[in-house]
Order: sequence, then structure tokens, then C-alpha cells
Amino acid sequence: MRKGHGHIESRDKAIEAAKAAIDKKAKDTVILELKDITIIADYFVVCSGESTTQVRAIVENVEKKLKEHRQKPMGIEGLNTARWVLMDYGDVIIHVFEEETRAYYELEKFWLDAPRIPFEEGS
Repeated sequence: MRKGHGHIESRDKAIEAAKAAIDKKAKDTVILELKDITIIADYFVVCSGESTTQVRAIVENVEKKLKEHRQKPMGIEGLNTARWVLMDYGDVIIHVFEEETRAYYELEKFWLDAPRIPFEEGS
């Protein structure tokens, strides 16, 4: 990944977002590779916070870290209630759930055939 340039690969963007979420103690963080499955996005990053306050902190940190790579979201939805915040970066979509909401929607069940992308936590 090249720092300071306007371009960042989709996979690297997803990994950066996942690491930024974990920096704020996000739980059960997964990266789903969807590029061969759907046109919605190349990657989904899915994680949980224990409270709406933590969900907001995770969203804020992801936005800050991706901004360092000159990436701005096309949209952020759900921040007012912070039970399920969707951050749309075009090729990468980040879902930050409050734990109970994530359990209710079980988003990952829709993408059982999507490969999980490994990433190093905290590196």
C-alpha cells in the first residue's frame, strides 16, 4: 500500500477499515470478499460494538484512518441511532453493528459462500 497517494486498492482499504475498527475494540470483525459474488461491492467489513457509543467511536476511527489514504465515504447511514451504521466507500462497504442488532439481522448468513480475508489485528 502506498501512503500519501490518492489510490488505495480495495483489499487494502478493507483491511485498513478492519484494523481501524479493532483499534476501537470492535468485536467479531470480519472481511468478506464479494467481488466474484455480487456487484454491490468488492468487500464488506462487518464488526460490532457493545454500545451505540462504541459504534460511533468505531465509525469515527474508520473514517479518520481511511481519510489518511484520501478516501472519503460516498455516504454514511444510520449514525443517528448507531445500531447499524453503513459506511459506503464504493468498492468497500463497512457495517458497524451494535451487538444485539447484528445478532438480529445475521448479515453474514447472506454471504456464507464469500471468502473471509485474513488480516493481522493491531499491526
